[in-house]
Amino acid sequence: MTSRISCVCIDAVDPRAVAGFWAAVLGWGVVEDGEEGISLASPGGGLPTLDILPVPEAKQVKNRLHLDLRADGTTFAAEVDRLEGLGARRVDVGQGPDVTWVVFADPEGNEFCLLRRTVEEVLAKPSAP
Repeated sequence: MTSRISCVCIDAVDPRAVAGFWAAVLGWGVVEDGEEGISLASPGGGLPTLDILPVPEAKQVKNRLHLDLRADGTTFAAEVDRLEGLGARRVDVGQGPDVTWVVFADPEGNEFCLLRRTVEEVLAKPSAP
């Protein structure tokens, strides 16, 4: 037996705003909403969930763990535009000018990346023997 990821947790001073942002980014819905936090899940349900947890302090330094996203059903460029329209902002975490991804921050500064290859491109790639 192995362990399984149950949820990914994001700390937030304003959990409602951060949960709204991530729900729009992922197309996920709220499955729990209480004083202890807000849980988001994919439309099909199941694990993992994304839990937005209230904390009193603002983010101070670069995340030690972050999400990597891929565009699904659209192009990389269109997804960059959509994320920026939702309030994501580009940030420099020392990635350099030649990387193939874009580093963004959510409304409270939590970093995440949009990888250049789309979900469709990854799934279409023949697997190595």
